[in-house]
Amino acid sequence: MTRNMDPDTEVESIFRHENGEEEKKKWTRPPSSYGSMKSDSDHMMEDVEEGKEEGVAVTFHPPLPVVQPDVLINDGTRMQMIRPDSPETYYTMNTQHTKQAGGLVIDTRSSDLGDVPENDLEDADEPLLADSPEPPMPVEPEETTSENSQPGTLHPEQDLPHIFKSIQHVLTSLPFNDLLTFKTWFYQCERDLSQKQAMEGDLLDFVDMILEKLGQDRSLWHTIQTLKSIGKIEEADTLRIMCKRALVRFQLQQELSRKYKYIHEGVVQAGKQNLFESIYVEPQISTCGYGGVDPSHEFRTRPPTHLKVPSPHTFVGLNDLLRLQKEDGQPARTVVTTGFAGMGMSVSKAKFCLNWAEMRANKDLQFVFKISFRNFWTLRQNESHIAKTMSIMDVLEYYYPECKDMKYLEDEDCKFVIVMDSLDCYREPLDWLNAPVINDNVTKVTPGVLVVNIVRGTVLRGARVWILGRRTAISQIPTQFIDVFTEIQGFSDTMKDEYLTKRYEDAALAAKIVAHYKLLPSLVILTRQPFVCWMVATMFKRSFKYRGYGENPPRLTPFYINVLVVQMNRRLEFYYGKAENELWSPEDKHVATKIGKMAFKMLEKDISVFCEEDVKEYGVSFKEVTLLSGLCTELPSSDVKRFCFIHFSMQEFMAAVYVFTMFREESKNVLESMLLPRTKFFASKDQTRSVAGVVQSALTRTLSSPLGHYDMFLRFLCGLLAPDCHDIQLAGFLFRYHMPKVGGLDETQRLLQQAIKTAEVKNRDRVRNLKECLREMTQTDE
Repeated sequence: MTRNMDPDTEVESIFRHENGEEEKKKWTRPPSSYGSMKSDSDHMMEDVEEGKEEGVAVTFHPPLPVVQPDVLINDGTRMQMIRPDSPETYYTMNTQHTKQAGGLVIDTRSSDLGDVPENDLEDADEPLLADSPEPPMPVEPEETTSENSQPGTLHPEQDLPHIFKSIQHVLTSLPFNDLLTFKTWFYQCERDLSQKQAMEGDLLDFVDMILEKLGQDRSLWHTIQTLKSIGKIEEADTLRIMCKRALVRFQLQQELSRKYKYIHEGVVQAGKQNLFESIYVEPQISTCGYGGVDPSHEFRTRPPTHLKVPSPHTFVGLNDLLRLQKEDGQPARTVVTTGFAGMGMSVSKAKFCLNWAEMRANKDLQFVFKISFRNFWTLRQNESHIAKTMSIMDVLEYYYPECKDMKYLEDEDCKFVIVMDSLDCYREPLDWLNAPVINDNVTKVTPGVLVVNIVRGTVLRGARVWILGRRTAISQIPTQFIDVFTEIQGFSDTMKDEYLTKRYEDAALAAKIVAHYKLLPSLVILTRQPFVCWMVATMFKRSFKYRGYGENPPRLTPFYINVLVVQMNRRLEFYYGKAENELWSPEDKHVATKIGKMAFKMLEKDISVFCEEDVKEYGVSFKEVTLLSGLCTELPSSDVKRFCFIHFSMQEFMAAVYVFTMFREESKNVLESMLLPRTKFFASKDQTRSVAGVVQSALTRTLSSPLGHYDMFLRFLCGLLAPDCHDIQLAGFLFRYHMPKVGGLDETQRLLQQAIKTAEVKNRDRVRNLKECLREMTQTDE
């Protein structure tokens, strides 16, 4: 049957509910542009089919009156209705691209159908199948795998199809006027949408468009909030329940993103924070834990005690830590990462969480909960009865209120991670062997028992647990509870340059700083620690603002002083709750001096490793030295626990600090020894107690010992004599303000100059270091 009519007449015939075959075809909606996602019209068609089988007449409400656009007639199909102009999304474009030549395109703005006889619907099925093929499933962006990311599959309830269907289902239940109100509120509160975009097209267009422009999580969240705003509380609750997993994930991601998007370094200053991504360089992480101490030294071929270094093939990417396997090939549940202070544990934790929050990696993880041991210690210290006994679900709801009633954490298909950092902040020993065993997530126990059972794996059985802490704290966990042990090794030489270069927009300044720090071999070795790299970047950026800076090599002592001060201040802040840069108490000075004394005695014995009994000899807390100070770390050992300084040069520096402190505070020269003859330069014992006498004693020891035994010690001692070091950098910390400056530096300078002249004849291998000693004491361009 052929009818010749103008477009207006044809459109009007559709709304008059005529019983022609062509008119029935026009009301049959093609499949959703999301492929397998059925629209509400699809469900209506299922009802029609059921009605046909039962012999029941099916009728529909008449459509709402709307203004129709001009319709173009296609000679081949005699009818073509076009969707209104609206921003095409990726998925609607797919539908258009898969339309065969001469295919039927129908206006889908109205979700209501007129009365259509059953037999006509049967006739309409064949042309639709032939001319309007089912579009392909949504094509997700190709996964790109790099060293910092890997593919992952979302849980079905957190993925796009489920969210699309849920939003469409809820919005379909709204009357026309309420839907119009919803769209108005929605676009007014969303700056990325215009009124035209929100109002054009049907409901399917609208949901399609907001998912494309806003993303699935933001669209879901905004839909729920808008429903609440227009008084549709029941619909909002329905959508919230349908998409609970996706909502919790979105809220966790938002919180982690807000927390770690910016990195705060050193003393926090308003407006001075940096974007995390702009400066981050991933450190090396090894599955072989040898202590993380670099054996390199400016003079020694190796430190007194041999230290192992992991090979490159043991390195693993940060995003792959929770994909490691146990020795039997099973997925690892509990992964431990350790490293000493300044190696980047906190930054690595933040990067892992940020990558997940921004969907860059580990997308298959449904949730990432960060609950540090500091949080558990805070609950332990809380005086309220509620905090003294809590279940793990209580803890999750306490820190993450949106996680209430998350019973599906016990489901086998629920894949999530608990990040537990700062084990060293839990100040009391944990009873790993005798703590009561908890086999569910609702039993209330003390925080300490809860921590033990999380690590055991009897609580939150389906979770993967990532534990971070300093090695001395980590070593208390029984090995049977650890599946994989990893250790942060710091920066390679290439990473150091990359880090220093990324921090500056000015490429010339970055090149100057990289070249400048490489003038000091010991500083190059120490910058393996990311913390020291940050310090180099900060200090040099400030110094290069002054005219003429950079003509001389930098001095080494100021960097080591900064390491000492920052680590001791962190000790006060993290473990004792003191304010940032608070002045040291006499107890704090005592700890630093005793650590220095131990370092000096070890240097005299030419050893670099100590044990617990050695620490007790010096009247200082073993925990203060090995864990809290940040200056020492534990070495792996199968029997007696062994410890050393974070680098052998730090031991030499602390030894010099002790010698200088004893001279300045008590006028003692601890370098005096009956075994060493007093030089002719100093005739009496009183003269050896002058600053020149202390340096002369150090020179005597240095030149009479093998190369490298006391050489760095002498350099640090001379550096501490510089007024800006002992009177400015250490003021308020190791020494009180307004103490008299050390005098007699002119005499000490002449002594060093004389030693250089002598060495050029007798000890040429010592000349370079002696010149460095003189420069450390006299250079004033910083």
